[in-house]
Amino acid sequence: MEVHVGSAAKHELRIASRYYNRQRPGLGDEFLDEVQRITGLLAVHPELGRELLSQRRTLTIRRFPYRLIYVLDEPFIRIIAVANLSQRPFYWRHRVEEPRPRYIELPAVA
Repeated sequence: MEVHVGSAAKHELRIASRYYNRQRPGLGDEFLDEVQRITGLLAVHPELGRELLSQRRTLTIRRFPYRLIYVLDEPFIRIIAVANLSQRPFYWRHRVEEPRPRYIELPAVA
């Protein structure tokens, strides 16, 4: 399956990566590498995480206090949040996963 990361989740990734790089140079890159490893696993095993709220699933990121919140929307996995476990729970609940691209079929030209 193809993994799509929503805009809010991308923003959360950038914030977390910058934070970790300030703590120790290179640690933010390690965080991003771990997220990439997990998204690779999800692409092969989309039901790896546990069910959470209304078709949303979660998978904890090893070594870091974060979890990915995602939706299975075949043929895609949509990551809607990179949630910090220290923040208030379910802050991302209001997010609607970004819709899959819609293709409009154009009428044939005679």
